[in-house]
Amino acid sequence: MKIIVAIDSLKGSLTSFEAGAAARDGILSVSPKSDVKIFPLADGGEGTCQTITAGLGGELKSVEVTDPLGKKISAEFGEVPEKNLAVIEMASAAGLTLVPENLRNPLDTTTYGVGEMILRAVRDGCRNFVIGIGGSATNDCGLGMLTALGYKFTDVDGKDCGIFGRDLKNISAIDDANVPAELRDCTFRIACDVTNPLTGDNGCSAVYAPQKGATPEIVSTMDEWIKNFGELSAKFLRLEKISAAGDGAAGGLGFAFRTFLRGKLVAGVDLVLDALDIAQDLKSADVLFTGEGRLDFQTAQGKAPSGVAKLAKKLNPKILTVGLGGSVEKISDDAGLDSTFAILRSPVSLSQAMQKNIASKNISETVANIVKLIEKLH
Repeated sequence: MKIIVAIDSLKGSLTSFEAGAAARDGILSVSPKSDVKIFPLADGGEGTCQTITAGLGGELKSVEVTDPLGKKISAEFGEVPEKNLAVIEMASAAGLTLVPENLRNPLDTTTYGVGEMILRAVRDGCRNFVIGIGGSATNDCGLGMLTALGYKFTDVDGKDCGIFGRDLKNISAIDDANVPAELRDCTFRIACDVTNPLTGDNGCSAVYAPQKGATPEIVSTMDEWIKNFGELSAKFLRLEKISAAGDGAAGGLGFAFRTFLRGKLVAGVDLVLDALDIAQDLKSADVLFTGEGRLDFQTAQGKAPSGVAKLAKKLNPKILTVGLGGSVEKISDDAGLDSTFAILRSPVSLSQAMQKNIASKNISETVANIVKLIEKLH
């Protein structure tokens, strides 16, 4: 049998690779001649950089960047030289967790560090980018990032506006004369699972800024600033339409990527699966093992296990798709999974179940029993 293993991380317990290795060990213990291939899995959120970089045999690079509050920190991103690919999580430079709760205010945060990471990767020779934009601390519409990349934003007196959310109010003109020529050769694919427009009742300020410390007054004010910024940008870039679905992601960073950098906003799990090039192996596989820490009604709503299962069924209707979870509740019929199994083998506390050795053993034994049954039926 040809078996593909693509299991998302079990948060607080096993990484995607560790869970995959445990499943492989279980398969080979009862079916040593099986052709088993492990793919790491993520949904575009936290851990996506490490997942894609490791899955493609790349390496993590460390770079000094500007954090959301304007201080210097060290951040990691992935590079895969064979594909001229850089994998970046914006949260590593501009994430909410980098800002103490008492200092959270979208007027005072910036995405400048994201632009610095992109520039470093461009200088290293990367021309293809996969970027996760979840977990931002910002609502600057990409002003900081674009400034780091060479775009110049000035006020009515021709003075530089700044890089923070509060500086959006002063923008009167845009200039791209200092944007590196290499940037125009780059392609950007952005993991984005929200459809919020740039402004309005469902825009970035109204929906997400309160989570980042914005008061109702700040929300209203920033929405107006961002509306003006969007209109000015559309005129500068000669856009037919100012806003599209997903532009409001990460405090308007989705808009900046889509317009200034000609990026494509893609569902997170689809982007990860495409980057890992799993499709060809799914076409010829007999069984897919996937899963995550908890399988429930949310699994079919853009989660990684459902994404890979649906892709498998699309490419290979005969493939058997099996979901594994630390706990399993009712799963939607459209999740793409033929069957689901809880991996717990005996009553234990949650803390015990999450211990690496116990979780690995549970996966291995559960998978081994499933493979025994499959072989017997065939």
